[in-house]
Amino acid sequence: MATEAPIDSPSTTREEWLRAAVDHLRPTFAAQGNPLPPALQVSVGFPSVGALARRTRRVGECWSPQASLDGLHQLFISPLLAEPVLVLAVLAHELVHAAVGTPARHGPRFRRAALALGLRGRMTATVAGPDLQARLEELARLLGEFPHAGLLARDPDRKKQGTRLLKIVCPSCGYTARTTAKWIEIGLPTCPCNTTMRLNGSESRRTLRPAL
Repeated sequence: MATEAPIDSPSTTREEWLRAAVDHLRPTFAAQGNPLPPALQVSVGFPSVGALARRTRRVGECWSPQASLDGLHQLFISPLLAEPVLVLAVLAHELVHAAVGTPARHGPRFRRAALALGLRGRMTATVAGPDLQARLEELARLLGEFPHAGLLARDPDRKKQGTRLLKIVCPSCGYTARTTAKWIEIGLPTCPCNTTMRLNGSESRRTLRPAL
């Protein structure tokens, strides 16, 4: 990644900033034999799954052209991220998916391209290695401030959902009541008619998990 003069017109939107980053990274991908598609879409948005997970939170996602009505790769960077170099590192990971094709997933072809670019760590959760980190820091300087304020993973204005009560029913007399999954796991109660109650059919399909 060659050093260039700072961009004269700083990006005014997040998408412009990200598109400028893609343009700067294109020559590097091409030089490594993994050219990026001629056109792709990149934006800030929550990944489809795991966006707010506590342990294995997904911070980026690349959608196949077959999933898009315009026939282009759709790349998303989590709005929880705001630090420019980290955003660029996630973008680089998603661009590898676009370069090698989403069917490659995180397999050997993805791994070769990611390592050549300078990504390190587990292929499902890469980080920038020392050389790539330095290049991304320089690129962040060229691009200027990332015009985005990161979101909090938990909105303090949203009330935490209370414990969900599950419906239990007596198969003998039809008596119903509600209790929590915690107590159901310990044991179902006995109805006043002396019959063991059961979890309502729809609740059991949705809630109970097999013991490990």
